[in-house]
Amino acid sequence: MSQDASDEGYSEGDLRNTGMDLRHDREWDYELERIVDEIEERDAEKVGLQFPEGLKRRGPAVADDLREVVDDDVTIMLSGQPCYGACDLDTYLMRRTDVFVHFGHSPMKESDQIIYVPLFSNVDPFPILEDSLDELPDPEEDPAVGLVTTAQHMNRFGEMVEWLEERGYEVHTRKGDDRLTYEGQVLGCNYASADIDADHVLYVGGGKFHPMGLAMEHQEKHVVIADPVNNVVTIADPEQFLKQRYATVHKAMDAEKWGVIFCTKIGQGRWEVAEEILENNDNAYLITMDEVTPDRLLNFNMDAFVNTGCPRITTDDGPQFHKPMVTPGEYEIAMGNKPLDELEFDTFHGTW
Repeated sequence: MSQDASDEGYSEGDLRNTGMDLRHDREWDYELERIVDEIEERDAEKVGLQFPEGLKRRGPAVADDLREVVDDDVTIMLSGQPCYGACDLDTYLMRRTDVFVHFGHSPMKESDQIIYVPLFSNVDPFPILEDSLDELPDPEEDPAVGLVTTAQHMNRFGEMVEWLEERGYEVHTRKGDDRLTYEGQVLGCNYASADIDADHVLYVGGGKFHPMGLAMEHQEKHVVIADPVNNVVTIADPEQFLKQRYATVHKAMDAEKWGVIFCTKIGQGRWEVAEEILENNDNAYLITMDEVTPDRLLNFNMDAFVNTGCPRITTDDGPQFHKPMVTPGEYEIAMGNKPLDELEFDTFHGTW
């Protein structure tokens, strides 16, 4: 997926353009003492550190901090592999280190090999919660409100629930499926926590990608975005995104040769989905790859691609591929197996 790109050349509905520049830098607790304890307990000689894309620049400083307190014979290695979620582990590095630390995401799969450091945000969410009340119903008329957020704000989730309850709301929360660690947590590929009995859902977090996916999967709900990082309240409106997806599906309807992409990353493979497509389409060809990018598919002579890997590849970079890139559900529509009005956001459920 492309990150930090300019607005130029974007198609309408391109979700790469739904983030916003940070108005202030954030401080993180890297839990260095916990990592050092693990290094000493395991008598580790090799330590791997993996950061998400937005925090890779912090990697050398964290490595320096660790070097100051561990033995000189301990080698600290930084993963250079792309990382966009807890499903995006650098398994090559993980298998070659005694201690492997994954920063910025909550555990999607518990493992003794992996130390997850979620990096909880220190940003105060309550000023923006106050502003968000203007977009929520009067609690005396409609008190039911759902609350969801990302892993970075989970350290204040209980307080946010209490804050809303004190103002008369009946706060509906739930833990999604096994892919989610916390109650009320959403991922870029999973919004099961928003499957609650409330017409209004308040999303607390930075950017618009997560709430846009939530609004796509739960189109009957009014999704309010309270962004404490950028201090702004907006409403998730998936109309432009839907238009872009409809246009892509229409282009794919003329396709004869299909490339079926199977992502080999440990948390992103949906083999059963890919296998079913191959079994029912003699003109479908399996393409395996770890990082799915437009340039890697240029030399394949296909009319269209169906991505069974991370849904964000399709939604973030879909307009940048040289041929239509669709989700498994959109593929069924393009093949005439489902009507166009059944188009929905592609999500992952369960663990890998």
